[in-house]
Amino acid sequence: MTDTIADTPADAPGARIRHPEKAHRPDNPIQRKPSWIRVKAPTSPEYRETRKLMRSLQLNTVCEEAACPNIGECWSKGHATVMILGSVCTRACAFCNVATGRPDQLDPHEPEHVAQACAELGLNHIVITSVDRDDLPDGGARHFADVITAVRAAAPETTIEILTPDFKNKKGALETVVEARPDVFNHNLETVPRLYPSIRPGSRYFVSLQLLSRVKVLDPSIFTKSGIMVGLGESAEEVYQVMDDMRSADIDFMTIGQYLQPTPKHARVDRFVPPEEFATYEKVGRGKGFLLISATPLTRSSYHADADFEKLRAAREARLAGLSSINLVDLAHDPGVPGPGAAAE
Repeated sequence: MTDTIADTPADAPGARIRHPEKAHRPDNPIQRKPSWIRVKAPTSPEYRETRKLMRSLQLNTVCEEAACPNIGECWSKGHATVMILGSVCTRACAFCNVATGRPDQLDPHEPEHVAQACAELGLNHIVITSVDRDDLPDGGARHFADVITAVRAAAPETTIEILTPDFKNKKGALETVVEARPDVFNHNLETVPRLYPSIRPGSRYFVSLQLLSRVKVLDPSIFTKSGIMVGLGESAEEVYQVMDDMRSADIDFMTIGQYLQPTPKHARVDRFVPPEEFATYEKVGRGKGFLLISATPLTRSSYHADADFEKLRAAREARLAGLSSINLVDLAHDPGVPGPGAAAE
């Protein structure tokens, strides 16, 4: 992906501007990335094979649309995050490189195509995300459920992680998705509450937080996950408050990564957060009780998602085993509970 607003030159026939709402904004010069963020351009044969498969099945990926820096590494391993519900988003977040404007028509064959890609890639774990579809009565919830169902049928051993919109003002949408029983339900808070008006103006912080909290009420067995970007002007104290808010919503897994400016029309990078600060965030997050936290400059929602799912599942099992042990110890020391050799009255 190139750091331009249009896929083709603005004066070319049929050119489509990716971000029409940003076209008249003053430019924010893109800063040179520090050494700890630079990645190699994707060139491997495996990368090209993954790209070929996505094109043959007419599937969009957030890896490409959001200009993810990890695309070379992930696609070389056959890991791609599929983006459903079209390639055009109805929101206009200041950080996001996904095209905005009038959305595409839904592809009725998309669920089977996603399932086919999953089976052909031999995935143990798949991540499925989407654009926002405020134009649809259910925000695309039924389509999400249909994709989950199709993947389950084609690859029953594959675990499924979804990264959804907030389904704002879409009654019953969340219930539809949860009933399809994904293994991980991810919805990103993206940034701290203070920055929402400038960075995520079409969304509301507490709507997103309540969505994740509601998932746990509907089905406590589903892992919940959320992430934020840093380097947008937030303070460490604000990040710690977001951690507390997430834990209050019983979120299992938090991700923190460096914001990277896609084009001169997007929000500027306030600063590049050094690796040692990410290490501090991870240490603090573990202390706050997350089952898992990933905080590095290149961390993204679906980065190493397959390995992270195994860690997440193991962490839950270890915690449950620990709680069982604690409960047994408590019972053993409870004077009101008869010991093994005590006679019942």
